[in-house]
Amino acid sequence: MSDAPTCPMSGGSSQPLPEYPMQRAAECPMAPPPAVHELRAERPIGKVRIWNGTTPWLITRHADQRALLTDPRVSNDDLAPGFPYVNAHRAAIADKAPRMITNTDAPEHTRLRRMVNGPFVVKRIQAMRPAVQKMVDDLVDGLLAGPNPADLLTGLALPLPSLVIAELLGVPYRDHSFFQDNSAHVLDGSLSAEEAARASGALLHYLETLFDQKYDDPGEDVLSEMAGRVKAGEMTRSEATHMGVAMLIAGHETTTTMISLGTLALLEHPDQLALLRETDDPKVIANAVEEVLRYLTILQTGVRRVAGEDIEYGGVVIRAGDGIIFDLHAANWDPEAFPGAERLDIGRAARTHQAFGYGPHQCLGQNLARLELQAVYGTLYRRVPTLRLATTIDQLEFDHTGTTYGIKSLPVTW
Repeated sequence: MSDAPTCPMSGGSSQPLPEYPMQRAAECPMAPPPAVHELRAERPIGKVRIWNGTTPWLITRHADQRALLTDPRVSNDDLAPGFPYVNAHRAAIADKAPRMITNTDAPEHTRLRRMVNGPFVVKRIQAMRPAVQKMVDDLVDGLLAGPNPADLLTGLALPLPSLVIAELLGVPYRDHSFFQDNSAHVLDGSLSAEEAARASGALLHYLETLFDQKYDDPGEDVLSEMAGRVKAGEMTRSEATHMGVAMLIAGHETTTTMISLGTLALLEHPDQLALLRETDDPKVIANAVEEVLRYLTILQTGVRRVAGEDIEYGGVVIRAGDGIIFDLHAANWDPEAFPGAERLDIGRAARTHQAFGYGPHQCLGQNLARLELQAVYGTLYRRVPTLRLATTIDQLEFDHTGTTYGIKSLPVTW
């Protein structure tokens, strides 16, 4: 008789708990795994089994996620017993990682977020629009002047976010290969804890060296602002350097994926691409970005939390110390929140999506990501109206090794 964890199902029978994360269907690589739809319909708050044999709760409905992600009894403390780590190397380094906005609760989270929130508010991000637009225009110029077919990933999707985050943070863009490669290693769940730690250490040393320069010769950038806060005693040097590493990693990896995968999704929906290609209305472009964010929801490992107290919700009791995983893609394809959610529809009112998470820990860089995506989606398809895949979708290689899923290259022609 199997000793695998089981869960009660309808009719009084039991089945082994589903494994999480789940596999996407090969024939529909941009959609959530089919098993997620089944769980959302039949058992929207239920347990799953993860890599280390533990059985956290999986939350799949949009409304349930909104309720629980704002519940103060749900903790982001990754040192709390029962926290459902993404993989072995995250578990191995948890007690060595500093306390940051990514692994703390209020009031510490509130203090740290206040230290870094200023550069990412809407007004300051919008002031970057002309500079970001010029970067996009220059990269599209280079794409059109280069070989045809071309790889959109290396020609546009990868360099733009790296240019933008380097400008914002005050990091020399000439070092982009170094921070791109090491960022990828930090996020790659297929690597060992030692390999991830080496990459993280290299980035940390790099940021410490940059901070030394900013202390003595500050500029108009985020690292200089944080250096000033360290001098003023508002945050520690360790907090500032580790926060800089987190921003450097998050600031380019996810947006790179959204540019390449978003373009692929639009190419696969030519009616929607035509609507976007034929408009210069900023509101239409902004709404299209929200819908593509909803449709793709590239975080594939779920938002991870742990119950700090017993929580009675939705007919179950989540006990203190139980891990909780919020599958954002499942929520963003919840038909109760988004009727016809399986359709990409750039006219949909999609701003209530949870691609950036929800609640007090919602993504710090979401305004920056929106700006970059609006600049790309509002420029590329109008300037290159005949843009199309230079291969077939079944020949593309999707990347499932990180916390987000993506694509290893996107050959296009025009």
